[in-house]
Amino acid sequence: MERPQLNAVRAPSTSRLDDTAELSGARSPGRVASVDALRAIALIAMVVYHFCFDLRYFAVIRADFEHDPFWLGARTMILSTFLLLAGVGLALAAAAKAPSAHFWRHVGMIAGCAMLVSVASYVMFPTTFIWFGVLHAIAVSLVLARPLVRRPAIAVIVGLAVIAAGIGFSNPAFDRFALGWIGFMTSKPYTEDYVPLFPWAGVLFCGIGAGHALLRNRFAMLSTLATPPEWLARLGRHTLAIYMVHQPILLGALWLVVRR
Repeated sequence: MERPQLNAVRAPSTSRLDDTAELSGARSPGRVASVDALRAIALIAMVVYHFCFDLRYFAVIRADFEHDPFWLGARTMILSTFLLLAGVGLALAAAAKAPSAHFWRHVGMIAGCAMLVSVASYVMFPTTFIWFGVLHAIAVSLVLARPLVRRPAIAVIVGLAVIAAGIGFSNPAFDRFALGWIGFMTSKPYTEDYVPLFPWAGVLFCGIGAGHALLRNRFAMLSTLATPPEWLARLGRHTLAIYMVHQPILLGALWLVVRR
């Protein structure tokens, strides 16, 4: 999941965050190493998932990513983890009293990368390019969720409502491209990655509640990751950069191998 990095917590100004960061195994002020480690684990799972997807693209394996419960479940778990941690990061940044400029640089970086993903995917897959994928969803959801960052109970209620509505409601009016990013489509559109606001923004809203819960119990829920390996925590600090480069590397490497 770094320049303002994805979901980073920097420059803490409260002793509370300093204390919890120390308890969670942070190696530098303002970092929460256990959260970074969770983000890294999700990142590794995503790379493995995409590698298998690319193997199918090159006809090396046969797998039904669109219907097989295993692959659908894997995608759901990976996406949910990234979005939940985005909400956690938003709450921790608020606790650290990070300046507004930090937030907007952070969102701008994600939004810019989302646009690059759209352009690159259009070049490779013009009929199924990514017009609203995970980065698009995170950027928009962060802006929508920010007003509730200090209202965790309300954020969770809103999040659960968004998830329920996204899963339980659909209408043909939203099948149009102009509205498809909201959700409620009657069938999944032809695109390489589709992460509409309903239900996925709801997961990020719930992450705000999870972030406040972690702060309240001094990260005891992440005690098994209290002192993660340095490489794992470091990996989690560069989620966005790795997300942007991993697919070109995987596709290029597989192309070189398969063409032999």
